[in-house]
Amino acid sequence: MEQFSSYPQEWRLLAPLGLALVLCTLIGLERELAAKSAGLRTHTLVGVGAAAFMLISKYGFDDLLSSPDITLDPSRLAAQIVSGIGFIGGGLIFVRRDAVRGLTTAATIWAAAAVGTACGAGLPLLAVAGTVVHYLVTRGYRPLARLVTRTSGAPRDLHLSYADGRGVLRAVLAVCTERGFSVAGMHVDREDAADRAEGEVGTQRVASVTLSLAGRGPLAPLSGELSELPGVLAVGVTTEEE
Repeated sequence: MEQFSSYPQEWRLLAPLGLALVLCTLIGLERELAAKSAGLRTHTLVGVGAAAFMLISKYGFDDLLSSPDITLDPSRLAAQIVSGIGFIGGGLIFVRRDAVRGLTTAATIWAAAAVGTACGAGLPLLAVAGTVVHYLVTRGYRPLARLVTRTSGAPRDLHLSYADGRGVLRAVLAVCTERGFSVAGMHVDREDAADRAEGEVGTQRVASVTLSLAGRGPLAPLSGELSELPGVLAVGVTTEEE
């Protein structure tokens, strides 16, 4: 029965676990509002789990450490949090058309784990500061990133879907050039799609093109103008990677 004597003291461990729940819920809410693949539940569970592992690492082996023949490193279990979160974060990153997606979300998962670990380690001020920094970077850095991109003239991607074989791409390139943008790269995919226009039967060729445009102007007005061109089906602008 001696090994159960520390159980009443476990109630005090619920405070850091609750703090991890609150802080990582705040981080998850930001990701949920941004409509990311890893949102409220994922970030909350990662943070609470990291805090629980940290508490287990600190207090879960007190009965063994009381023996003079046993020596344990209390940081070993906590160190495995980093490896486990790396596995989860790797599953959020994917490549589509030579563009990497999910890096920011994977980083926020890592940050949520760090916040939870800080809570479990008894460092509440560090955990709160980590949450504040998360919001500063994910929300406050967006205007700064857009400003830097516009002023640097670095190429930005613009995605279009249009009816192939109608000269739409030529009109799109002409509009881009008129608005002061130069095409640094282009990738076109073509596929057959059912033609649902009233009175027509058969298939039409639908092309999807990714234009890498270099220029210092905003892409939003350009995308609005391109969407009004005859034959253009959809226009999308790649903003910052998340």
